[in-house]
Amino acid sequence: MLTGILQNTEGSINVLGLNPAKDRKKLSYKIGTVFGQKEQLWTHLTPFDNFKFFGAIYDLNDKEIEKRIEDLEKVFKLTDFINTPVRNLSLGQRIRCEIVASLIHKPEIIFLDEPTIGLDPVVKEDIRKLIKKMNKEFNTTIFLTSHDIGDIEKLCKRVIIINNGKIIIDDKMDNLKYHYLNRKIIEIKSKNKLNLEEKDGFKILKNKNDRMKIELDCNKKSINNVLKSIDLDNIMDISISSVPLEEIITEIYRGD
Repeated sequence: MLTGILQNTEGSINVLGLNPAKDRKKLSYKIGTVFGQKEQLWTHLTPFDNFKFFGAIYDLNDKEIEKRIEDLEKVFKLTDFINTPVRNLSLGQRIRCEIVASLIHKPEIIFLDEPTIGLDPVVKEDIRKLIKKMNKEFNTTIFLTSHDIGDIEKLCKRVIIINNGKIIIDDKMDNLKYHYLNRKIIEIKSKNKLNLEEKDGFKILKNKNDRMKIELDCNKKSINNVLKSIDLDNIMDISISSVPLEEIITEIYRGD
């Protein structure tokens, strides 16, 4: 709906001062789109030929197109495969080219719909770095939808969480982390079984033999307070980590 592909049945939408449904053609010159599960590149053409094609669609002249391709080729490191047919590219290479194609006309906003879906962890991280680079070097606003919590945590400055069509969270990532990620998980391996009682601010998730797992609310009790109540001579190993963002978002959806 934000791109004008679908028309909204209720409410109103405004993107860069334009109504996507009524001003779709005008809006298309100002936005770019990448759909992780839908190809926009012609697979029998090379990325270079695709980029020239997209440049022509957006009414750029040959000189502008070639300069734009040259700049994007350097930023996104496409040299090794820019003249290879798209059908012969890996999924990671193709997604990289999909992003470049969406940037040919210098859009003010780019909509990324599940851009890392199906990618292996190494390629995912590469794509995330490129998205950050795109935002920083081209000053492009990124509108990202994703079910991958890693995408959200590593890329987004502002987070909107929608449940059953309603916005339940709309906040800066820093605020979300401050308010919801103030819990820590403390895992302890000890010589002998630890005897601790649950108190306001921390609860024992596991206490079996030589291993204990504690969830701590740092707003109510500090890590130092918990460690003071433990015989440190009995400790063999200890790790402290934040509650995963995925778990926090699950709780938000459940209304916990």
